[in-house]
Amino acid sequence: MSSNVRVLQCAPADVFEVLAEGWLYPSWVVGASRMRDVDATWPQPGSELHHSVGVWPVLINDKTVVEEYEPPRRMVMRARGWPVGEARVTLQVKERGSGCVVRIHEEAIAGPGRLVPRVLMDAMLHWRNAETLHRLAYLAEGRAAPVEYVVSPASGVAAEGEGEAEAEAGPATDADGEAAAEGRGASS
Repeated sequence: MSSNVRVLQCAPADVFEVLAEGWLYPSWVVGASRMRDVDATWPQPGSELHHSVGVWPVLINDKTVVEEYEPPRRMVMRARGWPVGEARVTLQVKERGSGCVVRIHEEAIAGPGRLVPRVLMDAMLHWRNAETLHRLAYLAEGRAAPVEYVVSPASGVAAEGEGEAEAEAGPATDADGEAAAEGRGASS
């Protein structure tokens, strides 16, 4: 069984928000290339993600099924990737200070993947799952630190703090002191 661990700068709930959004699966799972469908009940036990593995023109359509879902601590999935086989993937999340620790365990449970010597399989899975956790961290940490925006008549949308002076100053004026007709289709 291959195992990887990563410390994330977010709460366990942020990780589970990503896991609960089935359409994000190919964004964090290395090897999954696209989503075809997500059950309406995802991520409840028994629900399925229908995804493709590989790159065009060699794509394999398969699925992942939830076996256990215990937010914000644990999720177990049975990931299919035939003709290689099936794997059981367990994600465990524990709070640590202001962040959390995410551990991923993966083991081949069916198909030809079980015949690969454990040392070789663990080495391949370790590399793959290190990148998987890296991607999951980007998504979960990104959710944990949202940027607030304000709308400014003069500059459109700006990040928090930017454009506030313009928003308070009122509409922009032209050289004659008349209100500028920005974006209204007016012409002189």
